[in-house]
Amino acid sequence: MGFDPEELYEVDSDVPDLSGAVLLHFFEGFMDAGSTGRLVTEHLTNEVKGRVIARFDVDRLIDYRSRRPPMTYAVDHWEDYEAPELTVQLMHDTDGTPFLLLSGPEPDHDWERFATAVKQLVERWGVRLTVGYHGIPMGTPHTRPLGVTAHATRGELVGDHQPLPNRMQVPGSVAALIEFRLGELGHDAMGFAAHVPHYLAQSAYPSAALKAFEAIGRATGLSLPDGELRTAADVATAEIDRQVSESDEVADVVRALERQYDTFVEAAAHDSLLAESKEHMPTAEELGSQFERFLAEQQGGSESPDR
Repeated sequence: MGFDPEELYEVDSDVPDLSGAVLLHFFEGFMDAGSTGRLVTEHLTNEVKGRVIARFDVDRLIDYRSRRPPMTYAVDHWEDYEAPELTVQLMHDTDGTPFLLLSGPEPDHDWERFATAVKQLVERWGVRLTVGYHGIPMGTPHTRPLGVTAHATRGELVGDHQPLPNRMQVPGSVAALIEFRLGELGHDAMGFAAHVPHYLAQSAYPSAALKAFEAIGRATGLSLPDGELRTAADVATAEIDRQVSESDEVADVVRALERQYDTFVEAAAHDSLLAESKEHMPTAEELGSQFERFLAEQQGGSESPDR
């Protein structure tokens, strides 16, 4: 027997008028090459901060046995339990404009009820645009401009971003379902997938997070501080360059990707390969294969490559 989606969440009684606000969302557990979504979310939480105005009932949504929360054991007793949280935070950009951040573990079940619950909050608060973000692995070198794939419930929302010219089936996610269901109901929703070099997909890659962060800012009009994220990207890139220079095998891979990238850019007379060129986008089969492989590696518990 079902239950009302309103039973999935609790909302604070002192939420201000949020008409016209933007809702950003990221859920841990699905594909996130380069930890792109996690890094963006952590940056927002640390640099922008905010307060929780809604909490979801994780006991109804999370399978604890598939993702066991960490507990700390100290000598002879349990000292701490890191309970999972799925919350909506109210934040403000540098101009004082309010926006919302929905984040936490991706629900393991009741996806439709959860999507309906998010829709209820969108309508309750008068949210004008919902935006998701994460990273996807791509066969592109870290030494060239990164791309970002945009998708939306209306073509106008995609803007200057070049959509993929392919039709494909990929593993579903709650984020994608939310965007899909909101679109069916006439709400504006979109998402950004930052491209991460496949050889860095299992490592934290701040450059991809910065790319997604910039795309979010342009699409929403929010003024968001990116200083710390930009610094982290510079530091990480310098370290990647150092490690690549110390590995002939990895250096060969990077050089091969550079040649491929430069050839495509020259032929298409574009500034960016995967971000702008239709003719040389990877095929649906190639993308689907990369997505499936990346998800399999995550589920298999493989360690991040030391690159």
